[in-house]
Amino acid sequence: MTIKTVGIIGAGTMGNGIAQACAVAGFAVVMVDVSDAAVGRGMATISASLERLIKKEKMSAADRDAVLARIRGSTQQADLKACEIVIEAATENLELKIKLLKAVAALVGPEVILASNTSSISITRLAVETGRADKFIGMHFFNPVPLMALVELIRGLQTSDETHGKVEALARKLGKTPITVKNNPGFVVNRILCPMINEAIFALAEGLATAEEIDTGMKLGCNHPIGPLALADMIGLDTLLAVMGVFYEGFNDSKYRPAPLLKEMVDAGFLGRKTGRGFYNYP
Repeated sequence: MTIKTVGIIGAGTMGNGIAQACAVAGFAVVMVDVSDAAVGRGMATISASLERLIKKEKMSAADRDAVLARIRGSTQQADLKACEIVIEAATENLELKIKLLKAVAALVGPEVILASNTSSISITRLAVETGRADKFIGMHFFNPVPLMALVELIRGLQTSDETHGKVEALARKLGKTPITVKNNPGFVVNRILCPMINEAIFALAEGLATAEEIDTGMKLGCNHPIGPLALADMIGLDTLLAVMGVFYEGFNDSKYRPAPLLKEMVDAGFLGRKTGRGFYNYP
């Protein structure tokens, strides 16, 4: 089976980024979300991203038009029947992901590969729900997808070599560098990254330094391109809290407990860039 059309569940930050990367690489894309408004926002984000590439003279207007023509936005899951692989990029919520993956598995042909962009949830657990566990894999992209080169490929206990090989080849065709990791809470990058960000939030709550000083310290002292609190705002504090919750439950270890300030900010709706306010304000 040759992958020609990629289905994506979710038109949010990760979903529209994956859609753009696939379309730029020459694949036809079907991007599905629950409402016309959500699909419209996703398409608008892609258009704005491509316009920035034109201004930087990295893409022509004709190339932009060709990329957009390859992306079909839809609110109908049945449109995913045309795809050889479907990548789920919904909110980091186990019950929601299971619901979506079950529905899609019942729609598409038995040869279709299903993947999840989850940043922390067990691939083995999700695979069981699809009824095609050997054709299920984690395909974890990083934000912003069009710019970030890494893709984590996470094999569940049931993932076949054939499935892994096809998805690895797909990642390379997208211009990404794939690394293969075992199924474990947070996989590799988030296993290291999210506890570091969580610790920065503890430091802020304890008054050790301001958000700006913490971020400056990590940028200049550790050569990080962005500070941990600014990165938390980019990721989304709700997503970070969900990941830390998976770690805390999965490892049963207090070192992964979410910072109380993180919980409070999520309760307040201060989720970072997407809401205009997190550890920093975004007018």
